[in-house]
Amino acid sequence: MDPQIEPGMLAGWAGSPEVMGAAHQHDDLEINLVADGGTMLYLFGGVPVEVGPGSVAAFWAAVPHQLVANSVARAHWVYVPFQTFLAWGLPDSLVSRLLSGIPLVAPPTAALATDPANFAQWADDLNSDEPERRQIAMLEVEARVRRLALTTVGEPVRQYSVADPNLRQVVAMVRHIAEHFREPLTVADVAAAAQLHPNYAMTQFRRVVRTTVVDYLRQRRLAEARRLLITTDLAVERVSAESGFGSVSRFYTAFTAACGVPPATFRREHR
Repeated sequence: MDPQIEPGMLAGWAGSPEVMGAAHQHDDLEINLVADGGTMLYLFGGVPVEVGPGSVAAFWAAVPHQLVANSVARAHWVYVPFQTFLAWGLPDSLVSRLLSGIPLVAPPTAALATDPANFAQWADDLNSDEPERRQIAMLEVEARVRRLALTTVGEPVRQYSVADPNLRQVVAMVRHIAEHFREPLTVADVAAAAQLHPNYAMTQFRRVVRTTVVDYLRQRRLAEARRLLITTDLAVERVSAESGFGSVSRFYTAFTAACGVPPATFRREHR
């Protein structure tokens, strides 16, 4: 499903989605189109979100997300580097929604008849060595995101009703992390949200999300830190606290390891 895409690389491709072995994140605007078949079910920012037949979805992929169920035969993806997305100068309501971790998911009724052909053309153009073709594709992708916003901003995210009891327990834990990651959290706190014993909760969480509660919590805090560094002038020490890190030194270590540069450098590069 997912070719090896370099961080910050403008790219598009298509294929058969595969259930993801673990939650992941990357600093891009990710755009999906379900072209053929059923639905993709993501765990995204603490809630299950369904992308159905003909639907287009866009989200800030720095928020940990994971495809946990799929019946789609063919889908399209476009990655837009975060700096490119910010340079578009999109409406504040749209930028705020995406940076808050709320995806845009258009219903099939809002689909464009030209979407499948356009996504295929963008993949060809974005993988081309011709700068002009890449520039044309980017203008068209920007226009599609703006049209997507017209039909989705202000609308609630369509959430999936989870039938699998094991998945429902994990969703409860992921949602609790999303709502409380800024606070001191323990594995026991997260397990209690699903009314489970901590040992059993950790086993269930790892089975579905393929990472530990502690690692997932750190990913969520790092996503918030990146958002604050890009969108606010808060001092790095305040960003650390607002993101849920109890220690500035631990924040620096975790951020540099995950992003490759210290927080201040990351802010300069992205602003």
